[in-house]
Amino acid sequence: MTAAFTFPGQGSQAVGMGKALAEAFPAARAVFDEVDAALGERLTAIIWDGPGETLQLTENAQPALMAVSLATLRVLESEAGFSVAKHAAFVAGHSLGEYSALAAAGSLTVSDTARLLRIRGLAMQKAVPVGVGAMAALLGLDYETAVAIADEAAQGQVCQAANDNGGGQVVISGDKAAVERAVEIAKTKGAKRAMMLPVSAPFHCRLMQPAADAMAEALAGVAIKPPAASLVSNVLAAPITEPGEIRRRLVEQVTGTVRWRESVAYMANHGVTRFFEIGAGKVLSGLVKRIAEGAVGVSVSGPGDIGSAKDALATVQAS
Repeated sequence: MTAAFTFPGQGSQAVGMGKALAEAFPAARAVFDEVDAALGERLTAIIWDGPGETLQLTENAQPALMAVSLATLRVLESEAGFSVAKHAAFVAGHSLGEYSALAAAGSLTVSDTARLLRIRGLAMQKAVPVGVGAMAALLGLDYETAVAIADEAAQGQVCQAANDNGGGQVVISGDKAAVERAVEIAKTKGAKRAMMLPVSAPFHCRLMQPAADAMAEALAGVAIKPPAASLVSNVLAAPITEPGEIRRRLVEQVTGTVRWRESVAYMANHGVTRFFEIGAGKVLSGLVKRIAEGAVGVSVSGPGDIGSAKDALATVQAS
C-alpha cells in the first residue's frame, strides 16, 4: 500500500479549527505563531474566536486553512512519525490546498505560503465586482455533460467548469446570468440537484485573469524548491516537481479547472490506497470513496485523530 497526503480547500473552514491541536502540541502552536508573524496580524484570533463572517472572507480563509493543515502535519511529524519525504508517494491539495501541499513538501516556506495566500485571496476577491459573477453546483451529472451545459449556457459570456470534484459533483463558474442559465439547463438534463452557491466571487474561471496576473507577479519573487514528494497539479491531474513548472501551474490554477477527480484517480492508479486528508474538515476523504474504489480516506484534523492516523500509516508501512 502507498500513501498520499492531501490538503483541503476553501469551504472547509470553521471557527475554532486547529485550536485543540495548538493547545495540546507546541509544534502546532509554532505554525500559528509563524503565520501570524508573516502576516503581521493575529489571524489566529480570527481562526479560533471568529466571527465566522470574518474567517469566511477569502483573504482570511485561505491562509487560515493552510495554517491548520501545516499545524496538523507538524503534529503528525512529531507525534506519529509522519514524513512527506519517506511516506508520501504524492502530495495534492484542492485549490488553495495546493499551496498547503507545497509547504508540506518543503517547496515553499510556511511564511511565504501565508503571504502568497493572503495576496491570492485579496486578488481573487478584487478581480470581479460583487454580484457580477457566480458559481453553482451540478450534482448527478458526469463531467462531460456538465461542460456541455456550461458551453450551452455561456451565450457569449463566461461559464465554465471550475471544479471536477468526482462522484457526479461538478462546480461551474462565470458570469452570474450564464451560471443561472446553466442551472436551469442542468435541471432539464437529468441533474439530481443544481443550485447556486453562496460564494463571493466566481473562482477558477476566465474572469479571474486579473488575480492570475497578480499571482504571477507574487510568485516571481518567491523561492520555490523541488518538493519532497511529487505534487499532483490541479490543472494537470499529473505530478510535477520542477520549480519553474510549479510556479507556472499555480498561476494557471487561478483561472483553470480543479481536476480533483482525475487527480485522485491518477494517484489511485499509481498505487495509492491511503489518502491522508490533513487539516480542517472531511470533504476530501468523502470524495476519495466516490472516486477510487477500495481506497481509504483518513481525515486528520484534531488531537483525537493522531492515534488513528499513526495506525493507518503503520498499515501502509507494513504492506
